[in-house]
Amino acid sequence: MEYTVHKLSQIAGISTRTLRYYDELGILKPARINSSGYRIYGQAEVNRLQHILFYRELGLSLDKIKEILTASSFDGISALQEHHVKLLEKRGQLDILIKNVEKTIAQAEGRITMSDKEKFEGFKQKMIDENEAKYGKEIREKYGEEAVNQSNAKVKGMTPEQYDEVTRLSEQVMETLYAAFQTGDPSGELAQKAAELHRQWLCYFWDSYSKEAHAGLGQMYVDDPRFTAYYDEKQPGAAAFLRDAILIYTGMQK
Repeated sequence: MEYTVHKLSQIAGISTRTLRYYDELGILKPARINSSGYRIYGQAEVNRLQHILFYRELGLSLDKIKEILTASSFDGISALQEHHVKLLEKRGQLDILIKNVEKTIAQAEGRITMSDKEKFEGFKQKMIDENEAKYGKEIREKYGEEAVNQSNAKVKGMTPEQYDEVTRLSEQVMETLYAAFQTGDPSGELAQKAAELHRQWLCYFWDSYSKEAHAGLGQMYVDDPRFTAYYDEKQPGAAAFLRDAILIYTGMQK
C-alpha cells in the first residue's frame, strides 16, 4: 500500500512537517514523487519510519538513528528484536517509578511508612537501566561483568545524600567542562578542575579508582559516537577536550 505525506502522518501520529524534515535530513526519503509533485511512501518507507520512531522513543538523536539505519550491517529483524528488549527495559523502569509513586502516596495518606532509601530506589534503578541500555555492552566488554555489576550494586546502595551529590557532581562536570572548553587549554586550571570533578563523580560508581582506567574511559568518550554525542551535544569538541584534560590529569598523555 502507498501513502501520501498527509496519509502517512495520520496513521503514524506525527506531523507532515516532521516527515518533510526527515526527507530533508535524508533519513526517510519517499519511494517516489508522483506526477502532481506529491511524496509517495511505500511499505519499505513505512517500516523504516517505524524503526525511526522506535529509536526516537528510546532517546536516540536523529543523527545517530541515521547512522544506524544507513549502516551496511543494519538488519530489520534484529533491530525489532533489540527494540523489544529496550522497550521491556523501559517498561520495567516505569513500573518501578509507578510503584514508588504509589508508595509515596500511601505514606502521605498515613497508610504505610516509607524509608528515605525507598524514596530513591526507582530513580537509582532508572539511572542503572538507562546506562545499561545505552552503554552496557561496550562497558562490559571493556571492564568486565564483575566490575559493572559491582558498580550497579554501588549505585543501588547509595544514600539519598550520595544520590543528590552524584547528581550535583554530574552537573558540575558539564558546567566546568564547557567553561574550560572556551579557554582552549586542556592543561589549564578550569580543565583540570573538570577532570578532578569527573574523578570524584566516577568514584561514586567504581569500587576502586585507577589513573589508567580513568584515561581509558576518557578515550572511550571519543571512540564511541554515543559518548561523543552526549558530551558534544551543547559544545561540539567537548568530548575530545575532556579526554585531553583527563590524559593530562592522570599523567597518561603520550
